[in-house]
Amino acid sequence: MSFRALLSSQVDKTYTHEVVELDDSRLPAGDVTIDVDYSSLNYKDGLVLTGRGRLVKEYPHVGGIDLAGTVTESGSPRWKAGQQVLLTGFRVGEIWWGGYASKARVKGEWLCAVPNGISTRQTMAIGTAGFTAMLAIDQLEQAGMRPGQGPVLVTGASGGVGSTAVHLLSRLGYEVVASTGRAAERRDELVRFGATEVIERDSIADVPERPLLSERWAGVVDAVGGSTLSHVLAELKYGAGVAACGLAGGDKITSTVIPFLLRGNNLFGIDSVMRPVEGRQEVWQRAASTMDLAMLDAMTTEIGLADLPAAAETILQGQVAGRWVVNVNR
Repeated sequence: MSFRALLSSQVDKTYTHEVVELDDSRLPAGDVTIDVDYSSLNYKDGLVLTGRGRLVKEYPHVGGIDLAGTVTESGSPRWKAGQQVLLTGFRVGEIWWGGYASKARVKGEWLCAVPNGISTRQTMAIGTAGFTAMLAIDQLEQAGMRPGQGPVLVTGASGGVGSTAVHLLSRLGYEVVASTGRAAERRDELVRFGATEVIERDSIADVPERPLLSERWAGVVDAVGGSTLSHVLAELKYGAGVAACGLAGGDKITSTVIPFLLRGNNLFGIDSVMRPVEGRQEVWQRAASTMDLAMLDAMTTEIGLADLPAAAETILQGQVAGRWVVNVNR
C-alpha cells in the first residue's frame, strides 16, 4: 500500500519539496493510522517548509501541524476504524510526520474527535489557529472578561488566529476592535467577520514612554508580541488581561510591573502545542458550536499539496488572509 505526500528534503542549507508516492512502511511508529482528508497552513508550517524555524531535526520529512480524517487502523482503546478524528499540536509536523500526506500514523493519545456538526474540512479551517483563539478567549473569560465591559482588542487580526478570534468574540457577544497592518485593505472583510472597529497596527505599535496609558481594553488577544504587546499592556482596563499567542512582531517586550500592581492586570501565555489532551475536546466543540459555519467557509481558501512551498513564503510575508486549508488529495 502507498500514500501521497509532500516530502521535504534538506541538502546543506537548501530545502526542496516534492509530491511523491510513498510505501506505507515509511509511516512513523504509532498506534492509529488515519486516511487524511485535510490539513491546514499555519505560520509554523511556513517556518517548517522554509527551514527558517529549524523545527525539523531529521529529513526527509512530511510537514503539516494539523490533520483531520478517518481512522483506518487502531491499536488504541480510545479509537476504532471509521471514526473521524483531528490532530493539532504535540509537535506533529515538526519532529513527527504530519498532515501533508494522504495517510498519517500517530499516537492515539494525541487525537480528538471531529466536533459534532462540522466536516473534516471545516475542522481544518478552524485548525490550530482557531483552537488557539478559543483557548485565548477561554483564558480571558476564566479571569473575568465578559461582554459589556468594553472593547476587546485582537492584534494581527488579518491572520489565522486573529481573524478567527475576531469572529468567535463577536459571536460570543463582545465588542471587538481588530488591529492590522492592512486596515484599508481588510476593513470590510474584518467587519464582516464581526469587528465593530478596525484600526491600523501603527496606532498601537510603539513602546509607550509611560508605564500606564488611558484605560482602553477590557481584554486583548495578542498574536503579534513585540512592541505591540508592550503598548497594549499599558492600556488595559482595571483587572483586564492579555492572552499572548503569537510573536509575528517580535519576541521581546518592554514593560514594568506597574500595570500588574496598580491595575491588577494579567498576562497569560497561550500554548496550543503541548496542551494536555484533557479538556481539548471541550474547547474544540465550543469553537465549532460558536462559529458561523457559512462565515467559516467564506474565510477559507483551499489549496493542494503542490501549492504549499509557495504558500509558505506567502504566510511568512504576512499576506495570507483568513484560513487556508490543504486538500491532501488534490
